Amino acid sequence: MADKILENNQVTIIGQIVSEFRYSHEVFGEGFYVVDVMVRRLSQSCDVVPLLVSERLMDVNEDDRGKIIWATGQFRSYNRHDEKKNHLVLSVFVQEYAFVEEDAGGAKSNQIFLDGYICKEPVYRKTPLGREIADLLVAVNRSYGKSDYIPCICWGRNARYVAGFEVGARLKIQGRIQSREYVKRLSEEEVEKRTAYEVSVSKVDYV
Repeated sequence: MADKILENNQVTIIGQIVSEFRYSHEVFGEGFYVVDVMVRRLSQSCDVVPLLVSERLMDVNEDDRGKIIWATGQFRSYNRHDEKKNHLVLSVFVQEYAFVEEDAGGAKSNQIFLDGYICKEPVYRKTPLGREIADLLVAVNRSYGKSDYIPCICWGRNARYVAGFEVGARLKIQGRIQSREYVKRLSEEEVEKRTAYEVSVSKVDYV
């Protein structure tokens, strides 16, 4: 069962480490830390993807900025509670890694496969330029009865395809993890720049 669960959420990332390690949380005495990795797109723009690593897997006291890392694992989510509401926090939970000589860039440097269930009605829309987009929230089962909730974005034909699916539909998704910055208005005077993470879908199949 555990092996089956692991296969439904697979990520491979190759990119340059661009931050120091930041403490995240502890589970049964094992500390977990986040480090940011810059991953190049085919278009030569970049995504910055947070990796969540155990202090038992990697030396989190090292400053690895500038190094190229190859990492595989799962795209995980958890709800962080603050005083007002919950925030969905996403990161790549690293299971294996290695430092490599160069970043090849392109499609192979950022790959994700998900097998999960639509848990919120798809939101279909068109941009002012007529581009079709559909937003999905996909629940991917994990061990011990847990699930990860992964925002996904589809374009064009894929957007039209998923727009009519109902909550509970099972999908297999291939794509890449992308980051985008947005401004959140906190009050009349106060705004905050934040980063959202989602899966940009290249292929989707109804199961």
